[in-house]
Amino acid sequence: MLAIKLKRLGKKHQASFRFVVAEKRSKLQGRFVEDLGWFDPHTDKFNLDKEKIAYWLKVGAQPTPSVHNLLVRAGIKAGPKIAVHKKAKAKEKLQAPPA
Repeated sequence: MLAIKLKRLGKKHQASFRFVVAEKRSKLQGRFVEDLGWFDPHTDKFNLDKEKIAYWLKVGAQPTPSVHNLLVRAGIKAGPKIAVHKKAKAKEKLQAPPA
């Protein structure tokens, strides 16, 4: 199954990302099918090839939650954003064992 992922580039503490189409279970630095754009989290700017992304979504590639949120922000995909970081479960109260 294909996925639209973020591939990390750049030096330490100067990360930038590429939007790529790759196999869902492939390594982050592994081979990819096509390059779709870039994202710079420091300046919060990104550039996407909307036609290519629309094609890959139509063919069946699934975006990761982070990519989905950026596509919603760019107006390419409609719908609500997805929570990327799960909330921690509340610690259950310890109960005394029955006597």
